[in-house]
Amino acid sequence: AWGYARGASARGVHIIQNCEVTGVKRAPNGAVTGVETTRGFIGARKVGVVAAGHSSVIMDMAGVRMPLESYPLQALVSEPVKPVFPCVVMSNTVHAYISQSDKGELVIGAGTDQYISYSQTGGLHILQHTLDAICEMFPMFTRMKMLRSWGGIVDVTPDRSPILAKTPVPGLYVNCGWGTGGFKATPGSGHVFAHT
Repeated sequence: AWGYARGASARGVHIIQNCEVTGVKRAPNGAVTGVETTRGFIGARKVGVVAAGHSSVIMDMAGVRMPLESYPLQALVSEPVKPVFPCVVMSNTVHAYISQSDKGELVIGAGTDQYISYSQTGGLHILQHTLDAICEMFPMFTRMKMLRSWGGIVDVTPDRSPILAKTPVPGLYVNCGWGTGGFKATPGSGHVFAHT
């Protein structure tokens, strides 16, 4: 993500962090004119809603209802260890993946909580299930300490297929519903979204 952000910034894109969208402004003809944020109004003739688990909330602000459900998705990071493997190991059976960072930390992705929620804390039972499964696959990890865990919100459509589209609101576009595949699909979906 940081590489894309640096590339976009080098091409003139303004990246404003920690700036929540609080409203979508529309002209009398219904077209988008910009967004209200916690840092003030940002005018734009085109607005792309790419807000992961909060896409439906922002689309509601524009009067567009989306067929989305949002779930907490959790991850953990271990203490740094010597190189274990140079690839991502993923198991759909246990709904987990594990990879190693340049610093040696193991990044472990857990599954989504089964309850619809905007909470970023998730459930301890999900983390426990994921760690049990990872340790079953790699018994040597049972002695490893976890440094931190966090959660994020993902959104999914009923058929688990993402939505990349123009909306009925002129100038409003949406890229959502990726579930847990959004980061992996960023390059391709970004290209399509840029040319929609």
